[in-house]
Amino acid sequence: MASQEVGNAGPGKASAGGAPASQVESVLINNSVYQPIDELQNHWKEKLQALGAIQILNGATILILGIFLGSLQNIFHLFRQFFLIFYTAYPLWGPIFFIVSGSLSVAAGRKPTRVLVQNTFGMSIASAAVALVGFVLLSISLAVNKQSLRSCESSQSQDLCIFVGIFSNGLMSLLLILTLLELCISISVSASLWCIEISRNSNKVGLFP
Repeated sequence: MASQEVGNAGPGKASAGGAPASQVESVLINNSVYQPIDELQNHWKEKLQALGAIQILNGATILILGIFLGSLQNIFHLFRQFFLIFYTAYPLWGPIFFIVSGSLSVAAGRKPTRVLVQNTFGMSIASAAVALVGFVLLSISLAVNKQSLRSCESSQSQDLCIFVGIFSNGLMSLLLILTLLELCISISVSASLWCIEISRNSNKVGLFP
């Protein structure tokens, strides 16, 4: 009888102590697997917010330069050949894509829901495509400006023509650099979103071994 009671008490203790044992095991798994994944995901979230903020500032700068370029085009209307990029309206519609994409990136970094991450990823791809188109348009405009500068020799206002051409080249060169930066940022944002999604999927696999 005593042995039976001891035998019955043994499983009872095991079952009673089963809950704490499982809790300890889950804490160990938490510390070894989930914590590094969470830290990695937080790292990518912070990086995504930083890239989004830079993207917004970059887009705003391009927009301001585009408006300034349009104002110069109205002032020096006799030298419109130096402002070909303004007729494509890239300095106006391009930055809108960049600012919206940057805003979504900041929002996705703060609260990376699945829908928001997918929308931000799609917008980042679109921004990269827009930046690539802008790079091509600016390169063509700079090539046209180079040819137009040579024709300043036959212009009645030769000095003014050369000044406007050089100033326009400087502005478009700056726009070109900012556009290249935007292209790199858009690609980096897409990579960050992909890493966040990968770490989230890894976390789900860890929850269901």
